[in-house]
Amino acid sequence: MELFGFEITRKKDELRVKETQNAKSFVPPVDDDGTPVIQQQAGYISGGAYGAYVDMEGGIKNESELIRRYRETSLVPECDSAIEDIVNECITSDITDRIVALDLRDVKLSDSIKNKMQDEFAHILSLMKFNQNSHEIFRKWYVDGRIYFHKVVDSKRPKLGIVDLRNIDPLKIKKVRNIEKGKDPKTKIERVEKIEEFYMFNDKGFDKSSATDGNVVKIAPEAICFTTSGLLDYSRNVVIGYLHKALKTANQLAMMEDALVIYRISRAPERRIFYIDVGNLPKAKAEQYLADVMHKYRNKLVYNAETGEIKDDRKHMSMLEDFWLPRREGGRGTEITTLPGGQNLADIDDIEYFKKKLYQSLNVPATRLEADNGFNMGRASEISRDELKFNKFTNRLQKKFARVFTDILKTHLVLKEIVTGEEFDKFKDFIQYEFATDNHFTELKEAEILRERLDTLGGIADYIGKYYSNEYVRKYVLRQTEEDIKIIDQQIQDEGGGEEDGEDDDGFGGF
Repeated sequence: MELFGFEITRKKDELRVKETQNAKSFVPPVDDDGTPVIQQQAGYISGGAYGAYVDMEGGIKNESELIRRYRETSLVPECDSAIEDIVNECITSDITDRIVALDLRDVKLSDSIKNKMQDEFAHILSLMKFNQNSHEIFRKWYVDGRIYFHKVVDSKRPKLGIVDLRNIDPLKIKKVRNIEKGKDPKTKIERVEKIEEFYMFNDKGFDKSSATDGNVVKIAPEAICFTTSGLLDYSRNVVIGYLHKALKTANQLAMMEDALVIYRISRAPERRIFYIDVGNLPKAKAEQYLADVMHKYRNKLVYNAETGEIKDDRKHMSMLEDFWLPRREGGRGTEITTLPGGQNLADIDDIEYFKKKLYQSLNVPATRLEADNGFNMGRASEISRDELKFNKFTNRLQKKFARVFTDILKTHLVLKEIVTGEEFDKFKDFIQYEFATDNHFTELKEAEILRERLDTLGGIADYIGKYYSNEYVRKYVLRQTEEDIKIIDQQIQDEGGGEEDGEDDDGFGGF
């Protein structure tokens, strides 16, 4: 099967480890994408089955079922509310409608190349329609635990770069890694000789019912952008999503709610117990007498929702109605008593417990369940610990999702010959992405830290030059780095200040 797509780094024959490279390993490279590995001996061509499965309490057998389970769980109202809180914290816009920006301050490149990279990044966001669909794209990645994009390139004019980006349903595509091993001639230990990666696309999906149907296409890895949640199961073979911890809790919550409804329906009404005196009648006649009395006095009113009429219905007797019991001669005669209904119908502590547990499994503060819990805009010390953990969690989500931009940006820049693949790999770890946020906690925290430092500075200002030096104060009180000190000194000099004409009586000039 021929590869569909394009290759921009190496040809298929060049995937073999170069002879000039002496560093070889007997362990295949490990990634967090959960790619199934097909291993074969060097020199032999063998078929292999691709795919992986995880059996979780006997309910999920393959990756497709796992993704479907995630999507079903995301529709649970409590899960949907928690997911919306997470997505809204990660994806927002500022006053300029800027959702994400490319930060190249730590990348050592010329300004002209940086400007080109900024322009191409804006072009990529336009192809993704990220400003319009950022919420849906991020939610799909969070729920499914993975996201795929097809990088469409004009084969006749590849220097135009990526001309379109199309999202692919994770149920229809898989990544496969083929590891070819050979034995070392000296040690006779198997080592990795060749690594081949590709994607398989089936328009009918890869579950058991449709794995043999549809058109299967083998796609070059450079043509696909693939980013996962970075989470793997205990066997490290299957990618799991952030909803994985919530699957069991969501089921428990649903069962508890169903049980509560059943209990309320069956125990809510008060029912009467009729003890009918049957005297010394034989059993058969006593039962017939009891039935006659029941049908004579029993009156069941039924409401017809279609016609709006109320009519008598004497055909059925359910457990929610009255009880009719015979009583022999010598008893207290005919008697009617009342069987009380449920007494603790308003107790839903167990439901609230599972709701809080569901929010905890999704790393969302349980305090957000409370409708009367307002937004706190006070000091950073007043921010709850759960909100601080949630803020750090959403920051990690943003960094993991940003790998989508890095992969697409690399392909686009290499195709347009702005940088080479080797050059991009050298500085890609220094590329940062700044997401806009409406959570003011970081701003409040930085302002409070600065205020505390300035208060400390004011307290020791009289001792500068006697017990503390200017350099010590700048490094250990104001926490300025060497680079910050150089930049600030240059800015003070450019503004006409400095120690020559800015010396104060306290001997602490330049502040």
